[in-house]
Amino acid sequence: MALLVVGCTPQPTTSTSSRTGAPPTTAFSPTDVAWIQLMIPMAERAQRLTDLAPSRTASPAVAALAAKAGARLHQDQKHLRELLKLSGVPDTRPHEGHNMPGMVSLTTIEEAGTVTGKAFDQLLTDALRAHLAQSTVLCAGEQAQGHSGKAKELAATIAKNTTAQISRLDDVRPAQPAVPDGTAVAKS
Repeated sequence: MALLVVGCTPQPTTSTSSRTGAPPTTAFSPTDVAWIQLMIPMAERAQRLTDLAPSRTASPAVAALAAKAGARLHQDQKHLRELLKLSGVPDTRPHEGHNMPGMVSLTTIEEAGTVTGKAFDQLLTDALRAHLAQSTVLCAGEQAQGHSGKAKELAATIAKNTTAQISRLDDVRPAQPAVPDGTAVAKS
């Protein structure tokens, strides 16, 4: 998984005193920190896209979906930043400017600012679906390979929410264009 390769240098951990002999209450592994540091910019970019919806969408259903997704992304960022602070790792923004699978690209955000109506709806729903699908993959990786109970718990919550959002998104996503033989392209 990309999560295991990106930013996996030794990171500080938070634990109870070794003098008491108590087990660590919260310890963050490099995987936990890499997951947090990747999920923050992914959520930020997706939220930048959803923030454009009120003035650009043609669909009340897409506008409502974008508002709910944006609010969820805002909450996720808040919780991710709290975890990063708890980990003791500074917010160095190691993924600033990167384009990775599922991360809404700066080009997509720029393009979204120039289109309206159905073109915007298609761009938003395609990019948001890719973001949600990749977030699900990354959260599964954190749950399987992470160490911090708090990080794994947040990953489970985000994964549950993204699954629900994908279902709602697929219900409002614009129909895919037909291929030359007249059949519609299946939604991915």
